Amino acid sequence: MTATPSPSPATTPSGGATRRSNTRRVLLAAPRGYCAGVDRAVIAVEKALEQYGAPIYVRHEIVHNKYVVQTLEKKGAIFVDVTAEVPEGSIVMFSAHGVAPTVHAEAAERKLATIDATCPLVTKVHKEAVRYAKEDYDILLIGHEGHEEVIGTSGEAPDHIQLVDGPEDVANVEVRDESKVVWLSQTTLSVDETMETVGALKSKFPNLLSPPSDDICYATQNRQIAVKKLAEDAELVIVVGSKNSSNSIRMVEVALDAGADAAYLVDFASEIDEAWLEGVTTVGLTSGASVPDVLVDGVLEWLAERGYADVETVKTADESITFSLPKELRRDLRAEAAALSAE
Repeated sequence: MTATPSPSPATTPSGGATRRSNTRRVLLAAPRGYCAGVDRAVIAVEKALEQYGAPIYVRHEIVHNKYVVQTLEKKGAIFVDVTAEVPEGSIVMFSAHGVAPTVHAEAAERKLATIDATCPLVTKVHKEAVRYAKEDYDILLIGHEGHEEVIGTSGEAPDHIQLVDGPEDVANVEVRDESKVVWLSQTTLSVDETMETVGALKSKFPNLLSPPSDDICYATQNRQIAVKKLAEDAELVIVVGSKNSSNSIRMVEVALDAGADAAYLVDFASEIDEAWLEGVTTVGLTSGASVPDVLVDGVLEWLAERGYADVETVKTADESITFSLPKELRRDLRAEAAALSAE
């Protein structure tokens, strides 16, 4: 499967969609940026720092965005790769991508106070994996090898789960009982490619069971629909996001598949190459689910300085979903509020 987009211009086989404007403009996707799970996770780190003081250890990047991680580091968050790096008795937060049960066990052994910021939509997939494993299903997990979310989900039922990393992997899949097979997926995949993989799996296993509801999260789907709309009219699509962000990389691929002549992934406006704008009248702009709007604003300013000051918002969905803070934080914040009211 395609990984990080090449720094050289990428072109769709069709050569792009029909353009409708001769005036330089920016089509700004809506929705874009933070999803509910990312917003919850970032606020959780900030609240933990306020509540308990620095340092707060976080296992892996809380979300896959360079700017967000650097900002939280300046406030006192320390990001670690393994639980063993956290001093005994400290506070550790688990990232939005989720962790395997073994990680919870390791934290308990080290007497760590844990805060679980796993996105509730990822937790849903974990629960599905546990449920189907108990029913002795073979679970085909569609996702990218090595991604933290895939590692966490696989850890819920390692003896029942096998990874399917795209349609090309289907030929290698073997199961014990073709009447007891179910597919689950990573939450940040390309919807179209996932459905292609599911189609190939169903051709091989006609009795393949689907999850009770979509595993690909609402925000991933909404952002892919929005970028497809941009690609209908934009010669160039810029996706703001980090190179380790699965959902951001997928949006670059979706933009190209939908007809954009070129699409690029950038963390900051300073990474944009002015050569990308040659012959371009319409720029599509969006951002991954881990990206704060301040970074999009920076790109808009950069484009305005080069004559792309006309900005049109292209709205394809409304988002109003919010998630409550992790239960550990809610409990301690309630206790603090009760203590203050008793004084």
